Amino acid sequence: MARLLRALPLWPFRESPGRVVRGCAGSECRDTGSLTQHEPTLTKAEWQKKLTPEQFYVTREKGTEPPFSGIYLNNKEPGMYHCVCCDSPLFSSEKKFCSGTGWPSFSEAHGTSGSDESHAGILRRLDTSLGSARTEVVCKQCEAHLGHVFPDGPGPSGQRFCINSVALKFKPNKH
Repeated sequence: MARLLRALPLWPFRESPGRVVRGCAGSECRDTGSLTQHEPTLTKAEWQKKLTPEQFYVTREKGTEPPFSGIYLNNKEPGMYHCVCCDSPLFSSEKKFCSGTGWPSFSEAHGTSGSDESHAGILRRLDTSLGSARTEVVCKQCEAHLGHVFPDGPGPSGQRFCINSVALKFKPNKH
């Protein structure tokens, strides 16, 4: 029985609202179970007190900021982008690029080693909210919605993490 329970997370992902997906590649999505491991769960009212209305809308209600409106879209300063909700490091400025899409774009998450994202601060989830399959990017620590990842980025990964500025807090490198 224990062997069967350990094998369950390896079964192919079947669409189910609220389930977590790491490493989605077409139909090769895998269910990884619950996310929150470090950050205590806050109530809706507590999140609303902690965040601005726009931050709450994007990170807690899976919204999207208008294109070309984010404060980090054209930021070229060296540093690290952290989760606005829990301060986890998510993306390095070294992996930021101009995609022309209207949102800050990154070629990989901080802590990624090749295709291994087990030490990254993000997780992937299947998102079918607009009627087609996309891959949502969430903070591993607090489950904040950050944006989406698409397979049209630069090499070598070919990924474009399209992230809402309002979901991020930038910390410049100390000189």
